[in-house]
Amino acid sequence: MENDVHKKIIRILENKGPSLPIQIAKEIGMSSLFVSAFLSELASEKRIKISHLKVGGSPLYFLAGQEQALEKFHKFLHSKESEAFLLLKEKKVLKDSEQTPTTRVALRSIRDFAIGFKKQDEIFWRYMLVPESEIAKLSKKIKITKKQTKPTQKLIAPILKPTIEQKFQKQLIPKTRQKKPKPKSEFVLKITQILNSNYKILEEKDYKPKEYNCTTQINSNLGPINFLTQAKDKKTISEADLRKLLSNAQAISFLALMLYTGKLSKKAQEFAEKYYSILKTRRV
Repeated sequence: MENDVHKKIIRILENKGPSLPIQIAKEIGMSSLFVSAFLSELASEKRIKISHLKVGGSPLYFLAGQEQALEKFHKFLHSKESEAFLLLKEKKVLKDSEQTPTTRVALRSIRDFAIGFKKQDEIFWRYMLVPESEIAKLSKKIKITKKQTKPTQKLIAPILKPTIEQKFQKQLIPKTRQKKPKPKSEFVLKITQILNSNYKILEEKDYKPKEYNCTTQINSNLGPINFLTQAKDKKTISEADLRKLLSNAQAISFLALMLYTGKLSKKAQEFAEKYYSILKTRRV
């Protein structure tokens, strides 16, 4: 059955182009819960790709070679990111140091469209559809100047497109300091005990006295299903709490699981019911 579903998903993407999980689920006639699990499998096998931009909190799934089809979704970018997208598409190649601080940050965010590269120690950005064979010709038109010894303004730590050369990527990703393990509160210890009894904890993300974040996995008839899991010791869980968790889960092709001690607000209940197939809630 799994292979048949995989084939159906691939066929839908071939015909429809970049699609949302809910659209694929509708085409197949299957719950979004299971479709998301199959999409996660296909993505891990690198048979399909996942966009960085989100539509309604969910990324798009597409096949290699369909990158150009993502252009029509640029309207879902934030306004400054959309401006950077249009500028890069028009100019094809941009020199990082000649852009405004806002544009420079935006270029580092639109990873579906902007590809970074270096020339004579200067950072440039090329539009995703510009072939590498044209880079030299286009960048020659841009004057290369020496970098200032002191930057005029700090940028947000850049997150670059994974396909950028490894050497360039390492130069731009900031080093992180190792943090000492924090003591776990009684609430966190209780949550980990509950999770270990019902799920398999894949990775512990972070925790606070009244919050715990991790990825978990359960086995089903269709195979293992992964969840981005959050537990909150909070009087009332809001719609915003659930919306943020679901958005983060969709970004990594996981389902979402919220554990809570209090109650769900009325709007949170409505949101949980609407997205029941990909968002699970449980009072502990």
